[in-house]
Amino acid sequence: MLLEKLNWRYATKKMDPSKTVSEDKVERIVEAARLAPTSSGLQPFEVIVVTNKDVLAKIREVAWNQAQITDGSHLLVFAAWDNYTAERINTMFDLVNQERNFTNEGWENYRQMLLNTYPARDAQVNYEHAARQAYIGFGMSIAQAAFEGVDATPMEGFDPAKVDEILGLRERGLRSVTLLPLGYRQPDGDWLVNLKKVRRPTEDFVTTVK
Repeated sequence: MLLEKLNWRYATKKMDPSKTVSEDKVERIVEAARLAPTSSGLQPFEVIVVTNKDVLAKIREVAWNQAQITDGSHLLVFAAWDNYTAERINTMFDLVNQERNFTNEGWENYRQMLLNTYPARDAQVNYEHAARQAYIGFGMSIAQAAFEGVDATPMEGFDPAKVDEILGLRERGLRSVTLLPLGYRQPDGDWLVNLKKVRRPTEDFVTTVK
């Protein structure tokens, strides 16, 4: 049950460097992000899977020296489009038409609406919108990791500009948003592992409007 897995997971503070997450599990964790819902179905982000030790060490240096980055076996970098362009929008709409093998007047009108709206907006506004979509995929990967019994540590504590430089993301029209190291917890040395999960009570978190 997903809720049981979410109660099991926590932001792992110490990964066991001797353990490696299997590639099939990593593929499913990434696939969960690929299948995530996004605004207008544009999927304005990508996932970069990093296993190169030298690259991981460089990223750790610009991520507050968080050891999970190098002690985990894989690092997922969620990177959003730096802007919405006509080419990017058309590519996704054309893909939908190709995969469904038909065109729809309402869908094509919607394409024109986006083309007339998104590219004209400020690039920072568009990046921030794309980044919010990346967070949806990020959350789906965190949940899938828990389902797979894989530990993951969601991270915003890093210098995005330097991660972009290390991975050459700006040249690809991408900007890093979040990091997700994957691995297996090493209880010895992890101060958080045995502490009770604490969340606001439901009555303080949920408001029902009838």
